[in-house]
This record gives sequence, C-alpha cells and structure tokens, in this order.
Amino acid sequence: MSAWLDPKLLASVYLTLFVIMDPPGIIPIFLALTGRRGKKAMTRLALQAALTSFGVIVAFALFGERILAFLGISLPALQVSGGLLLLIVALELLTGKTDEPTEVDDVNVAMVPLGTPLLAGPGAIVATILFVRQADTTPEISALALGIILVHVTIYLAMRYSVFLGNLLKPTGILVLTRIAGLLLAAIAVELVADGVFGFIEAHG
Repeated sequence: MSAWLDPKLLASVYLTLFVIMDPPGIIPIFLALTGRRGKKAMTRLALQAALTSFGVIVAFALFGERILAFLGISLPALQVSGGLLLLIVALELLTGKTDEPTEVDDVNVAMVPLGTPLLAGPGAIVATILFVRQADTTPEISALALGIILVHVTIYLAMRYSVFLGNLLKPTGILVLTRIAGLLLAAIAVELVADGVFGFIEAHG
C-alpha cells in the first residue's frame, strides 16, 4: 500500500460499483430513452446522467447514514421506491410514451431514471456506505474517492459513445431496442421491489 493510495481498496471499490451500476447494461436503456433526441442532446444527457449519479453517490458517501437515519428511511424502503419508479419508466418504454419527448423531459431523463435510481440506485448507495465504513486512513479515503470517480468516467464514456450505436440503429432499430429495454428494466424493477419486500419481512419477522 502506498503512502497515499490503497490499490486493493481502489480495485474493490471500482469493480463492485462497476458490477452494480453496470455501464454496458445502461447502453440499451440510455438509447431507448434518448435515441430520438439527436446526437447533441444525447451527448448532453450522457454527461448530465453521469454527473447526477456522481452527485448522489458522493452525497451518500459523505452523509448517507445520517440522511437515512434522520429521515427514518430503511434500505428496504429505498429498494421498493426505486423499483416502483423504474417500473413506471419501463411501462412507458413498453407502451411507447417516450417516442416524442419534449425539451423539458431532457433534464428529467438524465436525472430520473438514468442518474438515479438506475445508476445511483439502492445497491450502489449501500455499497458506497459500506466502503465509507472501511475507509479510515488517508490511502483508503483516496482509494474510495478515486474509485467512485473512475467508475463514473466509465459510465459517461459508455453512454457518450453509445451515440454512434444509435446512429447505426436508426429510428426503427431504436424502437425495437426501446421495447427490449423496457422489458429488461421492468425485470430489474420487480427484482428491486422483491428484495425490498423480503428485506421488510427479514427486519420485522
């Protein structure tokens, strides 16, 4: 371990958040939500979504346990609410309600559901809080901070260069991808809700 960075913790933070936040998996959903908005809008939304996720993760890294305790929010409640929000978005994708988005929707799509809860969701938030508990020394804190930054750079690049994929697919291909992404997102939402329900049962059983 170097004097300013713990490489093992860095690798653990990056790989854990990479698996949970799944930058490759966000590409079809990003295209489904933004593919009809043009290259410039997609590029802007990619940056907004990555920054939103980064801001949420950093906020919970700094104040997460205190925020949840102050508001009286449990992890299962966070999981269920995030799952229900994603389910609403999934139903919109499946029914085609996002085919003609307005300019106002640009900000909403980047922040919700892309930035949170899809990227900065309950899993990523809890993992971050757990890593914060481990980070006591300067090298560990540096590793945690760098790991969070690197995974969000990866997320941004994945969405940023999905623009080229969107140009190749054309509107018809994006429409097909939209329906598939809606189905996958619905499955993710149901999984989150189920995890939250089982969490409630375990906590109060």
